[in-house]
Amino acid sequence: MAAGPVDPTRRGVVAGAAASPLLATSAMAAPDLISIRTDLEAWVAIGGKASGGPGDADSGAWMESRLRLFGYRTRRQAFEAPICSLTAVRLTVGDVSLEGWPQAPVRVTGPMGVRARLDLAREDAPRGALLVADLPARRWSSVRQAEIAALAETVRRTGAAGLILVTNGPTGEAIALNAPAGAPPFGVPTLALAPKDAGPVLAAAREGQTARLVIDGQTGRHRAFNLIGRIDRGAGRTVVLSTPRSGWFTCAGERGPGIALWMALLPWMAKTLTRHDIVVVSASGHEYENLGAEAFLHREAPAPERTALWVHLGAGIAARDWTQTPKGLEPLDRPDPARVLMGSAHLVETLKEAFAGEAGLEAPLPAGPTAAGELAEILKAGYPAAFGVFGSHRFHHTPLDDARCLDPAFVERLLPRFQAAILKALGEA
Repeated sequence: MAAGPVDPTRRGVVAGAAASPLLATSAMAAPDLISIRTDLEAWVAIGGKASGGPGDADSGAWMESRLRLFGYRTRRQAFEAPICSLTAVRLTVGDVSLEGWPQAPVRVTGPMGVRARLDLAREDAPRGALLVADLPARRWSSVRQAEIAALAETVRRTGAAGLILVTNGPTGEAIALNAPAGAPPFGVPTLALAPKDAGPVLAAAREGQTARLVIDGQTGRHRAFNLIGRIDRGAGRTVVLSTPRSGWFTCAGERGPGIALWMALLPWMAKTLTRHDIVVVSASGHEYENLGAEAFLHREAPAPERTALWVHLGAGIAARDWTQTPKGLEPLDRPDPARVLMGSAHLVETLKEAFAGEAGLEAPLPAGPTAAGELAEILKAGYPAAFGVFGSHRFHHTPLDDARCLDPAFVERLLPRFQAAILKALGEA
């Protein structure tokens, strides 16, 4: 696969930005541009961001130092997230042995694994089989998506010994799936298998061959934390800025743009929003269906009636787009348009003006049931003025979501747009 590294050059604000009266109110200073570029590089260098793991903790500490630099009072809200220290993961069919990504929370098999007949996931599959679900092509992200969620009943009715999910997505890689933090979602050992590797397994399932699935390791729970920053002015009206911090892998395109924008907005908000209290949060636990965000909403967030505005920076805000060629996937000099801008109904026109010309963001949606991720939880909680971005770029939830999925210019040009939208939403533009 061909790919381009993070662009090392410093680029300016998107051409023509001054043409918008909203954008003209919030020019971006040169230090902010440099910060976004270097912050993206630092984010990628941290590595894996699994909830409560070393990378998640390191990124939280790094972001906390930035908060303190700009005068925010910080707090770490602790909670527990699932963990599994894996020692072996493999699916063996005849002479073929394949790896994949165990579905979390993980149900382990023990070192000997589970040996059973392979069969396609269907209601009349033989009892006790290892079921193989060949999912339709989609940018998968969660076990709660309808086609995947329905498999839980199939597993139960057939008494399946295990489940293999062929996560057919836009890259041929295995896609890790978010899931609630309680019991293993299907009740049996479950493996996400890359479509590029799945041919022999699907053929064996059609023929009813025997296979062995091994997912061995130690499961448990460990501590993760939400990072919270506050500036209390006694204003009685609060602006909230949120972004998730954790994810299955490096999460360059999934999390990097949101993290970099969050940090670039910190000094601007402290200096500009002088008539409001400010609360900023970076939540862990995202992979477990917004576990950390729910903890913040229930115990630390300001009440809706005391909140002037909530801005959320979700997944895939400004990840690179790619195209399929005869040579494989090639990077494009534009952001992936598979992203959604959504907000409270009365903010839609403001958002349309602020984000005009940004593919995927130029037609903001009023808050509704299609909201995803933490933004969905925020909107359901009844905050009267809120907006945010969420998306699913091509390498979403795969280990190849690395520096190749980033271009700082895509993120830099969004900063003045968010600043403009915030000011207009607060009636200060």
